[in-house]
Amino acid sequence: MPYRPYMTNASAPLTREVEVLDEKGRSSLISIPAERPLTVYVDKRELVTLMTLGGAPELLTLGYLRNQRLVDSLEDIVSITVDWEVDAVAVQTRNGIADVEARTSKKVVTTGCGQGSVFGGLMDEIEKIHLPPEARLSQGTLYRIVDTIRTQQSIYKQAGSVHGCALFSAEGELLWFVEDVGRHNAVDAIAGMMWLEGMEGGNKVFYTTGRLTSEMVIKGAQMGIPFLLSRSGTTQMGHLVAEQVGMTLLARCTGKHFILLTGKERLIFQTELAEVLRFA
Repeated sequence: MPYRPYMTNASAPLTREVEVLDEKGRSSLISIPAERPLTVYVDKRELVTLMTLGGAPELLTLGYLRNQRLVDSLEDIVSITVDWEVDAVAVQTRNGIADVEARTSKKVVTTGCGQGSVFGGLMDEIEKIHLPPEARLSQGTLYRIVDTIRTQQSIYKQAGSVHGCALFSAEGELLWFVEDVGRHNAVDAIAGMMWLEGMEGGNKVFYTTGRLTSEMVIKGAQMGIPFLLSRSGTTQMGHLVAEQVGMTLLARCTGKHFILLTGKERLIFQTELAEVLRFA
């Protein structure tokens, strides 16, 4: 059996009901996302506080440590224990984090809802990442992914105010869908799940409802995923990093419409589908 650290299963309620008044003074109950702080302690040292829905706090923590390049191996982690009574998660490692002060001294605050942060230079170690050039995605599979997201039951449809990320197979099968107050949290949770399950990214497709910023491209590349899709757009830095790592970037993916920005050689066009397919 592959190694798995001890982890609690402390999923928190994702929404709460609040009373509101409409423009006519009528009272009703609506659901809103249940945002809460989660302070990460590594070997009793406070590292960062993440604002999260709390749906998968252990995987969020695991993915955060991986994407920040603070822990190199799953075997280095002994346990991840979440306690919502104190809004904290305690991570115990085997040998600590080498040079932790220096590695966390430089912090870049990232863009977007529920601001995230990245330790160290954003472009560190990018030149070491090599995404599989032979990976391919057909236009039909792209449409299948977009339609799956359209029909996915979600907190966003119920309460709004969240971002969603999803992991798909290259055939368009939905493997995992997660939502959080910030897209960086959602991608970290998926990264944690992939790391825990020993899942390779070379034959996967990543979808996000948020913008394709440099942070999202870097995290997708660190997971080894060659395809990054969004219903939103990209930034200049996101485009630059995608070109540098050889990632296929697709934006404005709604219905049968999309724009292909980078990695054009990986997409198998089936342009006739744009004429015949109908989306509700």
